Amino acid sequence: MEIRNIAIIAHVDHGKTTLVDALLKQTHTFRSNQKEMSETLIMDSNDLERERGITILAKNTSVFYKNTKINIIDTPGHADFGGEVERTINMASAAILLVDAAEGPLPQTKFVLKKALQAGLRIILVINKIDKRDARPVEIVSEVENLFLDLAEDDSSLEFTTLYAVGRDGKAFYTLPATYTADTPGDLSPLFETVMKEVPNAVKNEDKPLQMQISTLEYDNYVGRLCIGKIEQGILKKDQTVAVVGENDKTLGTYKVSKLYTTSGLNRTEVDEAVAGDIATIAGIPILTIGQTVCDPAFPQSMPHITVEEPTIKISIGPNTSPFGGKEGKFSTSRQLRERLYKEIETNLGLRVEDDTEGVGFIVSGRGELHLAVLLEQMRREGYEMEVSKPQVIYKTIEGEICEPFEEATIEVDEEYFGVIAEEMGKRKATMVDMKKESGGRNRVIYRIASQNLLGIRNSLLTKTRGTAILHTFFLGYFPKGQRMEDTRNGSLVSVKGGEAANYSIGKVQARGVLFVAHGDIVYEGMVVGAANKMDDIEVNVSKEKQLTNNRSAGEGVSIGIVPATKLTLEQSLDFINDDELLEITPISLRIRKRVLQSTLRKVNDRRLRQIRESQQQS
Repeated sequence: MEIRNIAIIAHVDHGKTTLVDALLKQTHTFRSNQKEMSETLIMDSNDLERERGITILAKNTSVFYKNTKINIIDTPGHADFGGEVERTINMASAAILLVDAAEGPLPQTKFVLKKALQAGLRIILVINKIDKRDARPVEIVSEVENLFLDLAEDDSSLEFTTLYAVGRDGKAFYTLPATYTADTPGDLSPLFETVMKEVPNAVKNEDKPLQMQISTLEYDNYVGRLCIGKIEQGILKKDQTVAVVGENDKTLGTYKVSKLYTTSGLNRTEVDEAVAGDIATIAGIPILTIGQTVCDPAFPQSMPHITVEEPTIKISIGPNTSPFGGKEGKFSTSRQLRERLYKEIETNLGLRVEDDTEGVGFIVSGRGELHLAVLLEQMRREGYEMEVSKPQVIYKTIEGEICEPFEEATIEVDEEYFGVIAEEMGKRKATMVDMKKESGGRNRVIYRIASQNLLGIRNSLLTKTRGTAILHTFFLGYFPKGQRMEDTRNGSLVSVKGGEAANYSIGKVQARGVLFVAHGDIVYEGMVVGAANKMDDIEVNVSKEKQLTNNRSAGEGVSIGIVPATKLTLEQSLDFINDDELLEITPISLRIRKRVLQSTLRKVNDRRLRQIRESQQQS
């Protein structure tokens, strides 16, 4: 049997997972009466993936076409989850690059293509969504060719086959149809045939000693840790004794393969042996981690270590110290947080965790705000509660100079809001690189900006453009530290007293800003209950009830309209908090609070900080 290994790579929302759905269905991977035949986004099994409509975790499946097994690796399209791409792409021999026929190549297209070319993968270009009203497939092909010229390191990378497709309808074409409708005949045979022709057979070197690198870890309640990777050479058999080899060919131990699986559709099938070129799953080796090599004990040679780009953003995570600490979560101690975070880095290669030397918490570094927000949301749903600091960029000293991460920010916006975007990016010290008009009265603007000045921009843009702006970023690298933007965030409305928020007080306080709490919400001293309409913090009491007396006054019974409370999401809360604030996260609630809760202590602390700043400015 022949085996083909392909990765599906694309910018977020260009149709990767939808195309994989069609590939699975058209190869009769499911019976006609199985529920998967009527589902979409089959590969996005994670709750967060379905809610957000993005792929977060790389996954592999397989289909059979003309007696050939095709292993398919569905990778994330967002650069924040680039660690998933980097650890799995080495399992593939080729990649299907999916590009939207209207949007064209975007920042994450550049990111995933760069990784594929660095891994030496052969590329099959698929121009997807040619049925869009504003599709411009001919122009898009030219733009992708220019992207290849920018990224290719040798001439062989410039040779690729181009197909055209409507992944949602499960149709692909060798040439661009003159017109396309839902009735246009077709299926995915052109794509399958191209894979058969362009992608080399992965079955080779079966007679050589076993060598297999682990790319993915999972856990099964019955058999324990599962280790997944591509068998580079040799044959792997159930009950076989193998050596686990780390870096520098160091043998870490010998173990017996208790269970051996390969994929068939979405399911794992237990097998007695797997051949070179196939993607296999083994159980029974508790110490295996991503990047290690499984070898023949007589041939203990490790494969090149999996390298991932370094994190650029960090936050501190610690036990919840608010008055509600330990009341809303199952796991709230420092030990429990430590176990969970260090377990995460076993599979999340883009993440770094270290103990905070200044406290009882941990410094967690990731590839971007979304990367960290997804981790926090996962932990929250698992029953953890914690307090989190404002995200900060990670600086590096390169050749004696302090450097910071810079990014390329691509913003798509309606022409009427272009001035708003220009003003916002100007405040953030961004440099415009390019601007082009798109169809439908949209502008696409590209900026170069320091990651520090990019923090919190997503919510700001959505607010100022009424939710119409689309932002994509691409990490450029570390460069000498630039100008930091001035703080443009207003102050906070801070509760000076604990209790239950009351409409009487809310009606009086709402004129001072936007409130985050509603009638009946429990608040505590030092909790941020809203955003002030001025630059300084304002202390308020939202739990004061109206005093009842026997006397009636003028205006008695006149009602005040209560503005509904603004409820921030986890990402919006991370964007909002200031350096002197923390975000309290529990399975039930999100609360923003001051680091120092007591009003008197906070004033003393603020006075001390002002004196330090003034003395620094004078010196």
